Amino acid sequence: MKEQLHALLQQSLASLVVDGVLSEVPDNIRIDHSKDKTQGDFASNIALVLSKQAKCAPKVLAEKIVANLADSTEIEKTEIAGPGFINFFMSQGSNSSVIDQIIDQSNEYGMSDFGVNQRVLLEFVSANPTGPLHVGHGRGAAYGATVANLLRAIGFEVDNEYYVNDAGRQMDILATSVYLRYIETDKFPDNGYKGSYIFDIAKQVNGIEKFDIFDGVSADEKDGGDKEKHIDDLIANCKVLLGDDYKTIFDLAIDGILSGIKTDLAEFGVDYKQWFSEQSLVDSGLSKTTVEALQASGHIYEQDGALWFKTTDFGDDLDRVVVRDNGMHTYFASDIAYHLEKFERGYDKIINIWGADHHGYIARVKASVTALGNDADKLEILLVQFANLYRGGEKVAMSTRSGSFVTLEELRNEVGNDAARFFYVLRKSEQHMDFDLDLAKSKTNENPVFYIQYAHARICSVLKQNTGDSSAVDLTLLNNEAETALIKQLNRYKDVLQSSALNYEPHVLAYYLRELAGDFHSYYNSSEFLVEDATLKNSRLQLISAVKQVISNGLGLLGVSAPDSM
Repeated sequence: MKEQLHALLQQSLASLVVDGVLSEVPDNIRIDHSKDKTQGDFASNIALVLSKQAKCAPKVLAEKIVANLADSTEIEKTEIAGPGFINFFMSQGSNSSVIDQIIDQSNEYGMSDFGVNQRVLLEFVSANPTGPLHVGHGRGAAYGATVANLLRAIGFEVDNEYYVNDAGRQMDILATSVYLRYIETDKFPDNGYKGSYIFDIAKQVNGIEKFDIFDGVSADEKDGGDKEKHIDDLIANCKVLLGDDYKTIFDLAIDGILSGIKTDLAEFGVDYKQWFSEQSLVDSGLSKTTVEALQASGHIYEQDGALWFKTTDFGDDLDRVVVRDNGMHTYFASDIAYHLEKFERGYDKIINIWGADHHGYIARVKASVTALGNDADKLEILLVQFANLYRGGEKVAMSTRSGSFVTLEELRNEVGNDAARFFYVLRKSEQHMDFDLDLAKSKTNENPVFYIQYAHARICSVLKQNTGDSSAVDLTLLNNEAETALIKQLNRYKDVLQSSALNYEPHVLAYYLRELAGDFHSYYNSSEFLVEDATLKNSRLQLISAVKQVISNGLGLLGVSAPDSM
């Protein structure tokens, strides 16, 4: 219906151009669903937008636009409200036609070709393979996977990618932590990885000589020293004493953890086209040549033996080190090379989903994109806040380094994939979220995912009870208040889906599904479906079948199942 209104408004505006009232017809005419039923089904602010061009008050222009609208059986009436909004009241037949569209298009209802022929690279989660995924990573996983689903639903070609940080100091801390557990020393560094999974990896180490790697090592923090210097000394000793065996432990640790991450995400319904290795940037020399290219173009300077990228030239608050005084490339140097490689793949849009603690990295990464001659506007960085976990009303304390955290696997086992996926996207990604475990497990109307799934199961139950001929349908009979509300909600779905996708806001779709489920439950409680009047019965069953289809389609995009019974 919005497309029809758009065409009618364009035609009206074109006639006003011919009459000299307007100079041109804009391409973008905004038409919104009305929230208040007294204000019709749709509203447009076009008169307010064009009043300056028309050199008259918006209300006067609105009257001229309405006067020039072609006759349409789809529109019952129009009203001009406030300073010049045009409200459209659609005919019952026009509104209820959505039911047949939904039934006919089935699983594809709501999809469009808006983003056709546009390729998107979506990178998300990308947690360091230093331990299993925890509940914080789970939010990024659910959000990223759902954004990908939404974009694909409106025609974009989306490739999901995980950037594996398998090079650098954190990996060395991991390998050294595993070796220390292998030799079963009583001394363990403050800055080592302490989780139980480190013991599990250490048990897989066989036949490697056990050395005292504490000889000549500086004091740890608990002994009055510097914990960073202490762990670096342990890493250096490990590499020297173990020789080739160090890489054996290094690879065992990373491969074991990364394998667990891949399994965890796959079981959570999150798929990736590519797992991109940071080490590949080092091995290929791209990290080194990228820094050299920036150096040649005058964007790098040397200070105190280190190489600095002048990111302040591009709006960053500080310049950033890319090569330390010891000759080692920083993580930022790898990020620069990685983003250059991304752009060279020819995507129309590149989206990174990062934890909110990486907010400070945005300016420097965009600076590197611009400095290397690429369009930084093609890169969008979306931030996801951490998820706080509550059980029994108490916040669950978590610390990754100490190993005291709830893993994504544990969360999924406790509340199930459906509740986890839905709860994670129920709030804006940049807002903090409190994940209530007790609510997620409850079988009550307060649990939004249960409430929506129960609506779907209820409809399935009604449809199973139906007997007799279902051919006689008259949708004009669907005119009570509950039916009108449901039909209006169904007409919103396409817009909600497109808005959720283009604004990267899965929570908008989640809230819509909860509203739709609420309208259905109200209808269920106020009306009888399997009535004696066959035509009325079939019409009502057609309506709730359409509701069932939209709930199923929407939940599918959120990565949540639509059960037939509960």
